[in-house]
Amino acid sequence: MKYWFIVILTVTYSCTSQNKSAMEYAYTNDLINETSPYLLQHAHNPVNWKPWGEEALDIAKKENKLMIISIGYAACHWCHVMEHESFEDPEVAKLMNNSFVNIKVDREERPDVDQVYMSAVQLMTGSGGWPLNVITLPDGRPVWGGTYFPKGNWVDALKQINDLYQKQPEKLVEYADKLEQGIKEVDIIEVNTDEIKFEKEFVATAVKEWGKQFDHQKGGTKRVPKFMMPNNYHFLLRYAHQTQDQELLDFVKSTLTKISFGGVYDHVGGGFSRYSTDGKWHVPHFEKMLYDNGQLVSLYADAYLATKDPWYKTVVYETLDFVQRELTNKEGAFYSSLDADSKTAAGELEEGAFYIWNKEELQTLLGDDYKLFSNYYNVNAYGLWEKGNFVLIRKDNDSDFCKNNDIDIETLNSKISSWKSTLLEYREKRSRPRLDDKTLTSWNAIMLKGYLDAYRVFGEKEFLDIALKNANFIKKQQLKKDNSLFHSYKNGKSTINAYLEDYALVVDAFIQLYQNTLDHQWLDISKELTDYAITHFLDKEKNMFYFTSDEDPELISRSIEYNDNVIPSSNSVMAKNLNVLAHYYDQNEYTDLSKQMLHNIKPQMEKFASGFSNWLDLMLNFSYNFYEIVVVGDNANELLHDFQDTYVPNKLIAGSVIDSERSLLKNRFVEDETYFYVCVNNACKFPVDTAQKALQLLE
Repeated sequence: MKYWFIVILTVTYSCTSQNKSAMEYAYTNDLINETSPYLLQHAHNPVNWKPWGEEALDIAKKENKLMIISIGYAACHWCHVMEHESFEDPEVAKLMNNSFVNIKVDREERPDVDQVYMSAVQLMTGSGGWPLNVITLPDGRPVWGGTYFPKGNWVDALKQINDLYQKQPEKLVEYADKLEQGIKEVDIIEVNTDEIKFEKEFVATAVKEWGKQFDHQKGGTKRVPKFMMPNNYHFLLRYAHQTQDQELLDFVKSTLTKISFGGVYDHVGGGFSRYSTDGKWHVPHFEKMLYDNGQLVSLYADAYLATKDPWYKTVVYETLDFVQRELTNKEGAFYSSLDADSKTAAGELEEGAFYIWNKEELQTLLGDDYKLFSNYYNVNAYGLWEKGNFVLIRKDNDSDFCKNNDIDIETLNSKISSWKSTLLEYREKRSRPRLDDKTLTSWNAIMLKGYLDAYRVFGEKEFLDIALKNANFIKKQQLKKDNSLFHSYKNGKSTINAYLEDYALVVDAFIQLYQNTLDHQWLDISKELTDYAITHFLDKEKNMFYFTSDEDPELISRSIEYNDNVIPSSNSVMAKNLNVLAHYYDQNEYTDLSKQMLHNIKPQMEKFASGFSNWLDLMLNFSYNFYEIVVVGDNANELLHDFQDTYVPNKLIAGSVIDSERSLLKNRFVEDETYFYVCVNNACKFPVDTAQKALQLLE
């Protein structure tokens, strides 16, 4: 049966479309009633697209038609390419409409659907990516799929598969049966019945094996393209600090510096693109995703705290300026992404057009400063991309640059500020990248945590104000009375029942909000959300959480997400949350569940540590001292800020400015005094009255 399969290579990313009145279009399909920018982009294709839902599935069954399920997202470049080549072509659309029921899915709105069909394509072809295109039986079970297909290949495949379905449908049914079983086995987690044991040696071995992949010359790992993977470097930063491994710390610092010197960082407007297409972090796929920027803010804030490198502080501030300027709405909610594609001066859509520069532009804008600027940002062979365009990239730190160019640091800083202001003002006049203006609860929680980590490290009240506004948006718009969540929000409307990632990441962010404000409402909401997730998502036999609620319609497979990827897995985040909440609420069942979850994953971790870095971070909490830092008294908030000036990753914070009966706080309030209590598993040292004394009690 393999003769009708087409094996394809993984390709990725970046897109959206301009809105026009319906009068200007020859075609309009059912996607016109959706709110997703990605779905609306396809609303005027001649393909008779339908959104995912019971209506489309029922039509397929009633008419006994195969389904095409095409999955992408608004910032996906190759999704646009395939749309232009195939989905905008009336002849291709005619074939699709006559023989198939056609369904478009925004993977960011429906990650559950995406997970099922991504697993299928990876089983069939060995790789995956977006756009993700799958052909299924009328019952939704996949029989063929891949990522991007050129028009000719796409048409040939549709004809072959439809012909096979008409003449020998039993072959497709037989294959669908086998593939369905394979999909269900992808995320099977076996209960680990060995003795639960978490040891330092296990983590050390995993990190040593991982280290064989490190690129000590260019940073990151020895592969192209290069992805930032914030949770990887957050763990490695913490591990290097706790084990006093200077060589590992130097590698992490070098990697973070090279990433932020590279073209994946927007040196004019702040913020990070998706990943680097080359080995030196130079030319990205230019889309900017909220989840990348939120995690990288947290990472660079902690990296500053651990190293005191002032460049990391600049990266944090500039990235948050970008988020506030371009990805924040009036309600305090964060938008999802900016497209890589924008219009050139000639009116053609082109990837990176908004961000790239040519020499003539720069010479005109910068005048006498052009030579110094071109040395600093490598407007030369090193920074050249294509077609005479440059992507700004740095090589040297400021100290070395000043020595090599006979300039003092104050003058250089003044010039850099002037250059950025000039170029940003000019760039704002260009055709802007298209915006995906939907709000996702999980991604908002990531960005919320980014603001909180920046506040914790730098003490800027504005960062806390923005964080509180976003947290209250989530509480008001996305949190229901029964403690469940919505996943998506746009134009005043909350939609889609939330996934485990929403619960896990909101709980994590709200715990951090409590630790920065000592306002217990955020901790209590975290516990309520966690208890809801235990009721509706937990597989009580395996002690792992499903990605979808038991109240959601059934798909082919109910997946369990446990691999840490660009975003940490929802199960690893939930396991960490449970461990922390166990301390706050003195609930041993939370600890037991957290440990069993980690123990279930442990057999897979040692050989592929980079895919389990957030799990390894949790393992550090069990294998090294994990401190309960309790500050109680009238000046608790002020003393807490003093404590936060030092990098202490292996801790939780509890505190109150009033007497409290809560666990960790009971019998610790003393009138007119403020004390720190440093504890490990409720075993505490004598209270002290300054942050410095508390820090001295840490081993």
